[in-house]
Amino acid sequence: MEEQVGIWWHQLLNRMAGAQHADAGVALPALSQQLGVLFRALGGAHGVPLDAVAGVRHGARRSVLERMAGARAKVELASVDAHALRLPGRIDAYADPALNRALYQWLVALCAVTPQQGSWWLRNQQGSRFLLDHYAGLATSYRQLLAAELQRRPDPQGLPADQARAERRLRRALEDPGSVAELPVCARPLEPVLLWLSPVEPLTQGRSGSAASAATPPAGAASAQQDRKRRAAQQAELPSRDGGLLIFRPESIFSWTEYAKVEHEIQDNEDEDLLQAADDLDVLSVSDDERSVAKKLRMNLDRAARSEIADSGAPADIRVPEWDYRSQQLRPAHCAIRLQPPGTTTACELPARLHADRRRMHRGLAALTPERQLRRRQAHGEEIDLDACIRLRGSGGSDDSDCYQSVRRRQRDLSCLLLADLSLSTEAAIDGELRVIDVIRDSLMLFAESLAVTRDRFALYGFSSRQRHDVRISALKRFDQAYDGEVRGRIAAIGPSFYTRMGAAIRYASEVLGKERSRERILLLLTDGKPNDSDCYEGRYGVEDTRKALVAARQKGLRPFCVTIDQTAEDYLPHIFGNKGFVIIRRPAELPRRLALLYAQLTRSAH
Repeated sequence: MEEQVGIWWHQLLNRMAGAQHADAGVALPALSQQLGVLFRALGGAHGVPLDAVAGVRHGARRSVLERMAGARAKVELASVDAHALRLPGRIDAYADPALNRALYQWLVALCAVTPQQGSWWLRNQQGSRFLLDHYAGLATSYRQLLAAELQRRPDPQGLPADQARAERRLRRALEDPGSVAELPVCARPLEPVLLWLSPVEPLTQGRSGSAASAATPPAGAASAQQDRKRRAAQQAELPSRDGGLLIFRPESIFSWTEYAKVEHEIQDNEDEDLLQAADDLDVLSVSDDERSVAKKLRMNLDRAARSEIADSGAPADIRVPEWDYRSQQLRPAHCAIRLQPPGTTTACELPARLHADRRRMHRGLAALTPERQLRRRQAHGEEIDLDACIRLRGSGGSDDSDCYQSVRRRQRDLSCLLLADLSLSTEAAIDGELRVIDVIRDSLMLFAESLAVTRDRFALYGFSSRQRHDVRISALKRFDQAYDGEVRGRIAAIGPSFYTRMGAAIRYASEVLGKERSRERILLLLTDGKPNDSDCYEGRYGVEDTRKALVAARQKGLRPFCVTIDQTAEDYLPHIFGNKGFVIIRRPAELPRRLALLYAQLTRSAH
């Protein structure tokens, strides 16, 4: 009872102290698509992902009630750099929902045009002035936002002299951007400016540690909490958890934990309220730990780049380039492709659970099966064409050179290479004991069974990576190999490992597929997440490199297409593959049944 009363009291204090308007709030996910379009339309970079930003402590004056309730200690302010466009996850600062939506649009526009260099004070004024001078619609909404923002801010007459002087200068800069050259120094920070970008630089130090492939839980994964906020993080050594004598009561510790247990992007902790606990920390300290626990929290982290692992020294089978969007240069021979030997596997038959699906696939692909075509009145052939002979004799002719008929199969001039993502993220569970890697195995087997019926030339490859020195490619079936029990054994033996350096794998697959002489050559990518690795290959870097690899593949006459079960793929796949170059499987368990049918739809015209 005492605990429940405390909860009620805390909620009452928040309602009395809160300056937010929860009923009028607008959430970022509902507007993310149109905000992304607006950002790019105003000149923002196409490959920059849109993320929610975590709150930072502002240190401004707060009322007694706010301090008692712990309210408004942090603020979410927009920012942008080469790695991400960061926006508040929810805006409820104003009583009118239309104003909250307009604030999102204004912040996105400001991110698109504000200079990256210079002081926070001058950059925001320059960006605001540019928008007001060039976009009349934004100027109208800005005036409405300005009136609401000035009403929300503290009255200068109630502030100490130094803060009052700075607040008046700030108000003047908001009313007439570009008119105030500098902000007076005051003893305490001013109330955060919601109409401007954040004065705090992201703690990336040259790199954004965002979505890891190992951290993309599929739809239906109930064990993983979702958090789209981008948080500051720093690498740390794993603290020792050896036992010891405690000379105080453990429940008196007013903190969450000394470190956040993270495997790249996934945070594991047994606390039931992980998101709230993470919000209480300004910077998360992350370290490597192989031990797994039951609860998982998926996070986007901004942290310094980890040093690359040393090259193993073993000779690479193939070297491929990599695109660095920061320098706009293609780094030659930057990645080492290591071809994995097939290993000793036991030949096997198609699992009994897939027999019914195979029959359905065969019926669905019947229209793609090579047809028998009878060719009459031929000079040579296996049989006599009686109709042609009768017509020839009836007309009095004697030349019987066109009195034969032959039967030929109408073949499809097509080759397909399926490249499957075998990174550690495929270890994730989908429903109960079913994992992503199990779905991929079944998909590869049914896909191969289906293409064996259509008699299309096809190859199956898998890939994973451990930074640029170790991109692993497994040839499950080459173009010159028959599909048999040995290939099924290789598929059954695949397992997840490491990360997803997608660009390097696509470049290697393009070289293999480019050697085929078929009229139509399809590069089919099967994945469960976005490109990533444990070095700089994350966020925009991985996205841009993958896009460049696909541009090079199209220049070779290849036709790339992506099949993914990542439910957030609409945020980045249109930029990589184009609007019609991918499909998202909303129910991952249906992937084995749908993959072959998707292939059939892609290739119906390839006769």
